Amino acid sequence: MLAEKWVYELVIILYALSVIGYFIDFIQHNRKANKLAFWLLSMVWTLQTFFLLSQIFVKENFPVMTIYDGLYFYTWILVTFSLIINRLFRVDFLVFFTNLVGFFIMLLHISTRAQKDLTENGVRLVDEMLIGHITLALISYGFFTLSFIFSIMYLLQYRLLKRKEWNKKLWRLGDLSKLDQFSFVSVTFGVPLLMLAIILGIVWAYNSGDVFYWYDSKTLGSFIVLVVYIVFLFLRIVKKYQGRAIAMYNAAAFLFLLINFFLFGSLSNFHF
Repeated sequence: MLAEKWVYELVIILYALSVIGYFIDFIQHNRKANKLAFWLLSMVWTLQTFFLLSQIFVKENFPVMTIYDGLYFYTWILVTFSLIINRLFRVDFLVFFTNLVGFFIMLLHISTRAQKDLTENGVRLVDEMLIGHITLALISYGFFTLSFIFSIMYLLQYRLLKRKEWNKKLWRLGDLSKLDQFSFVSVTFGVPLLMLAIILGIVWAYNSGDVFYWYDSKTLGSFIVLVVYIVFLFLRIVKKYQGRAIAMYNAAAFLFLLINFFLFGSLSNFHF
């Protein structure tokens, strides 16, 4: 069980990194990120296939007879389809969301199996999802903070240029286009991390034994934060918003993030 636990953890980490890579490619059309995500997902598929074959030939059990095994086989199918689609076609939207769903199903399989077995390592694996949830959420907040700082620097630089205040501060703040791009890239990294953190949090909550409420203030606030930054990406990519307008939106989005972190966190019974 201990070796299996470590393999499951490796699969989760590789799968999460693959989802992030596909998201970056989906947003920025980054072929390097797509290639890396493909090979990470291939490693996930290899590990999953190894366990699937061991179930069939060693334990002589085709893993579809229970809900727990069915979830694992379902995830394997999704990963297989995703690899085929990514290799033969160029459908970024489908590949990303297929892997996002697959990652969620994989977590459900691992957590439900751990709870079913009720072993020390199994329960510990579920508790480690809580650590992953908190860690990924804080890292995503770090990227959003960087994006906010870049936006503030952009607005300050824009104001100095507007007033034609040619001084050392102007040159030390950096180029407007680079500040705008850095802000965008930071959000691009932050959104998938927060998305994965929320998924981990939901799976852990349903297996923690505690009472979980969808309408909890911090839970709702986290979903709204995610939506707010997804809207940022939509405005930036689809609507082609750039410059001062998107910088102002980003600053407002970060203020809501702070409200969710401090105010909604203190009002939340579940998270407290």
